Amino acid sequence: MKLQGSCHCKAVSFEVESRTPYPYMRCYCTVCRKTGGCAGYAINLMAESSTLSLQGADAKAVYHAVIDGETSPAERHFCRRCGSHLWLWDPRWPELLHPHAGAIDTPLPTPPEVVHIMLEFKPDWIDVPDGPGHVHFQRYPELSIEDWHKSKGLYEA
Repeated sequence: MKLQGSCHCKAVSFEVESRTPYPYMRCYCTVCRKTGGCAGYAINLMAESSTLSLQGADAKAVYHAVIDGETSPAERHFCRRCGSHLWLWDPRWPELLHPHAGAIDTPLPTPPEVVHIMLEFKPDWIDVPDGPGHVHFQRYPELSIEDWHKSKGLYEA
């Protein structure tokens, strides 16, 4: 599925192909919450980095988070003008790009369940939905984004 995205001020826009377009995983870690500026969590999708088409590269900047005292090699791309988080790219998995679901302008499909991860780092003020359709993990689940899509029959070949 072709995903089109942009920042809030429209200085940066991009297109990328994704076989895993369901925004099902909500991450509550401090890096995702604070860089994404979301309501307690961030949602990343997965796409093929080789398909990235970018407009407005001069308005884009990169942030490397410090995790457990070490600078992460992962690049968190954002608009330097309006601050919108756009995607994450990590040289350890160079074929992947993880667009921030909030930056995607293309209508996304509704996931059959919501997976809440990194709950160990969730602030107390955040109320996480529970019950049918909600799965919880204190850290990372065993299934990757690709594996989750495949397990639900949602992986686009």
